Amino acid sequence: MTGPTPATLDEIGVQILWNRLLSVVEEQAQTLVRTAFSTAAREAGDISAGVFDMRGRMLAQAVTGTPGHVNSMARSVVHFLDAFPPDTLRDGDVLITNDPWKGTGHLFDLTVVTPIFLDGVAVALFASTTHVVDIGGLGASAEGRQVHHEGLYIPLMHLAREGRMNEDLLGIVRANVREPVQVVGDIYALVACNEKGGQRLLEMLREFGLRDLDALGEAIVQRSRRGMAEVIGRLPQGTWTASMTIDGFEAPVTLAATLTIAGDRVLVNYAGTSGLSRYAINCPLCYTEAYTAFGLKAALAPWIPNNTGTLDAFVVTAPENSIVNAPHPAAVYARSVIGHMLPDVVYGCLDQALPETVPAEGTSSLWNLSLLAGHGLTAAEGSAVRSFNVTTFHSGGAGARPRQDGLSATPFPSGVRNVPVEITEAITPLVIWRKELRQGSGGAGRQRGGLGQRMEIANRDGAAFGLQARFERGEYPARGRHGGGPGATGRLSLGSGAGLKVKGLQVVPPGDRLIVEMPGGGGHGDPFSRDPALVARDVRHGLIAPEQAAEAYGVVLAATGELDAAATARRRAGR
Repeated sequence: MTGPTPATLDEIGVQILWNRLLSVVEEQAQTLVRTAFSTAAREAGDISAGVFDMRGRMLAQAVTGTPGHVNSMARSVVHFLDAFPPDTLRDGDVLITNDPWKGTGHLFDLTVVTPIFLDGVAVALFASTTHVVDIGGLGASAEGRQVHHEGLYIPLMHLAREGRMNEDLLGIVRANVREPVQVVGDIYALVACNEKGGQRLLEMLREFGLRDLDALGEAIVQRSRRGMAEVIGRLPQGTWTASMTIDGFEAPVTLAATLTIAGDRVLVNYAGTSGLSRYAINCPLCYTEAYTAFGLKAALAPWIPNNTGTLDAFVVTAPENSIVNAPHPAAVYARSVIGHMLPDVVYGCLDQALPETVPAEGTSSLWNLSLLAGHGLTAAEGSAVRSFNVTTFHSGGAGARPRQDGLSATPFPSGVRNVPVEITEAITPLVIWRKELRQGSGGAGRQRGGLGQRMEIANRDGAAFGLQARFERGEYPARGRHGGGPGATGRLSLGSGAGLKVKGLQVVPPGDRLIVEMPGGGGHGDPFSRDPALVARDVRHGLIAPEQAAEAYGVVLAATGELDAAATARRRAGR
């Protein structure tokens, strides 16, 4: 079938082809999800997928995926092209790395790039990333002191040459990880999804009579950049600053940002942020850029497709040797602890420029449960234990929005899906005895903060098991905005009563249970301005207690549970 040449692409043609590209990369992502071995990809969708032109510019990304993966991957492909120029690549080549500074921020994320050839000429690159269950070293631990502690480091290299897999590399992977079947299975899933994307792209090019993506790619990038410029140009021009204190590891961490809206760009500088941690909560700049850009785009122009043209509107800088610009060989495994908090800091700036636009602070950093058992980790000396290693994705509450309550048990900004408890129970000896919303954990406000959740976990075998904790909001809660109250802090404890730390390996003794209480999001606006009927509804649904309704909201309920309007009016008037 013949079609328009690149030089004659019109408005309708660009839109058709652009949408077609979006469907191609979504099928690419779904191929990864459906063929992956690990729960991170298969259940939580902790992946990314996208198509790039031969200059390394991301033209389209899949909807399925996380901002940290997508936006850092968007900048990573140029590193592959620097190491392997297009004229050195051959049909059937596949490239790979998990370099934290050239990929997506830590060793557990494998990024695979595949060049696609049409009639012997390289026309595009497909890239994908997934979070593997293990990469060796200390495992899913925030306790490393250098990246060398954190597992197998794969530099930019060939995973396949002209269709032949690099069996030496796969052998090294198998020898260095605790779950070789899952990890190698995920590597093949990455190869498969890029191959599927390439097949669909070639079908598209042939259907429309195109020889390459040059003209379409240029149109996509330029139109997206113009769209962002128009949005930013209408914003107030100026500079605003904000800061936030979070738990950190060995000491509290200050995250400080200065946001400047100037012309058609938004600049964010993290000067004033704490220096490097001794532990693995440091964040490479690529991951800092990824979540900063996502937070800004989500607030300012969520309708514009995400690609290189969009991302170029945001300029992110940070002092070297700060916790948001960690150089090699800093330990970076738990970089999400910091990276996921950055939209909250940036929103502290943006709220001053654009009031009533951004949400209150939320739990933000995920409360993923990396659960395990094994010799040397959880077993008593001289005893055998049934080994397992699983990461199950969960979250506390999101911050209240200016006109809506915060979402409960919802991960913003990462957007990963929850892993069903049945999956965890099916592949480990664990039992999740309880998983429920945590009453009263959302910050009070005209709009209430989202609730965290409470989970109760035990080992069916009666043996000890461990949790690699890397959580935030254990000491410093999510703050409300414009008079809203803070969310509840998070807590780890044992069923027998003892408290646990929110970072580091925590061991649950034989026969005991792990209690996980996740934080809540901050509230937005004066709680006494909340509609009393909504407060009464929250009490009926078990989201807050009657005592909290009276104390935080000034809402009095009758013994029947119905709203006592007269008593409420008196209480609010007497505040």
